[in-house]
Amino acid sequence: MKMSEESTCQEFARIIGGQAGFAGGKCVATISREDINATIMGKRFRVTTSFSYESRDKCGSALCLGRIALLQKEVAGFVSAIINEGIEVSSIHNEWLFDDPNLIYVNIEDVDDPLNFARKVRRALRCL
Repeated sequence: MKMSEESTCQEFARIIGGQAGFAGGKCVATISREDINATIMGKRFRVTTSFSYESRDKCGSALCLGRIALLQKEVAGFVSAIINEGIEVSSIHNEWLFDDPNLIYVNIEDVDDPLNFARKVRRALRCL
């Protein structure tokens, strides 16, 4: 990735409140949900939430995605907040059997300037 892409990725992660990284040529910001003490099959599970962008066009818009790990009681508030920001909710599902507490994942998607997307996500995350 070019230096400008690296600095954009760092800013993307900073706005969201996560740690920046690159995976498969895309920028990824990861947030650890340290507030959730979860287990799967009785073993400790570190809960993470991630946001990414890739495929920027000439105007700076990109495919922006998110995978948010939530407690059941957080789902309705977050979904409402993210929809109010104009971001699409593409799925709501659980991923694990025998998890405690039961974790729900919300996937989101948008085509936007990555930093604008990050600001929208940050506002929506305030409800958690």
